[in-house]
Amino acid sequence: MSATANAGSQPGTSQGTTAGARHASSGTGGDGAGTGTDAVGSPKRRRGPLVWLREAGWRHVIGIVFSIYALLPIAYIVSVSLKPRGTLTGSNELFTEFSFESYARVLSDPAHPFGQWFLNSLLVGLCTAAGTVFLGALAAYSFSRMRFRGRRAGLLSLILLQMFPQLLAVVAVFLLVTKLGEIVPWLGVNSPAALIAVYLGGALGVNTYLMYGFFNTVPMSIDEAAKLDGAGHARIFFTIILRLVAPILAVVGLLSFIATMNDFVISSVILVDPQKQTLAVGLYNMVSNPNYADWSAFAAGAVMAALPVVIIFVALQRYIVGGLTAGSVK
Repeated sequence: MSATANAGSQPGTSQGTTAGARHASSGTGGDGAGTGTDAVGSPKRRRGPLVWLREAGWRHVIGIVFSIYALLPIAYIVSVSLKPRGTLTGSNELFTEFSFESYARVLSDPAHPFGQWFLNSLLVGLCTAAGTVFLGALAAYSFSRMRFRGRRAGLLSLILLQMFPQLLAVVAVFLLVTKLGEIVPWLGVNSPAALIAVYLGGALGVNTYLMYGFFNTVPMSIDEAAKLDGAGHARIFFTIILRLVAPILAVVGLLSFIATMNDFVISSVILVDPQKQTLAVGLYNMVSNPNYADWSAFAAGAVMAALPVVIIFVALQRYIVGGLTAGSVK
């Protein structure tokens, strides 16, 4: 009889205990509210500013400092370009004057054809970027997918050639272009085509090796499946591989375009006619004479010259990180 009573009282006791536990949990703030305890009853600690600074805040501080360090020269150039006078007097005070006279002056000066320089730079930069991407992709595909004699030696040669700065080859490039112009006039001195050819030869090594690492991340099984369907190397390259390696193509094109727009040494040697010069050479000639240097017009030209690079960089930004890092690991 007692056993039956005990058995019958167990469900009730269990339900009472469960209800009491729920009541105690809701009363004491089991979710962290009320008394500040978590689900297991231990007190929930709140992070103070020093703890946050030690764990994650220092990253934000470093990012802000380096952002200010990087943006300060840009702010200085923009501030100088908005000054109506052509001198740097009082330029240490940022954005004290706002005038677009410098932009109008640099665009309307017949002695310095800024518009023609801008078009020349765009032509050379876009052609060089497209040619570098195409030739580099062809070379990288060959090194990555084909096995031939001299393959390893070719890869090592591409690395060794990058050890020597381009400045060492200026005299040799000038002499080569001069002799080549006697045979093929449109590849001689003062020819944009000759400048594009020089850029293509100089950038092919490092870009090929950069693409080679990315091409190796594409599985060979894709090529083998295409070959079973009767596709050759040309069809595999143009219809399959180029779509899969789009990030590295965008990165190489962007880097090539930026390097071409910023180059001064090679373009100043090959292009002599002011109507055929690029922006870097033309803007330098504007301030080459310190007695007549129009620095505000120079700053305005520099701001306008940076616009194509910024636009292309923003358009291809989503490819940059993936394109630069995907080839480093397998």
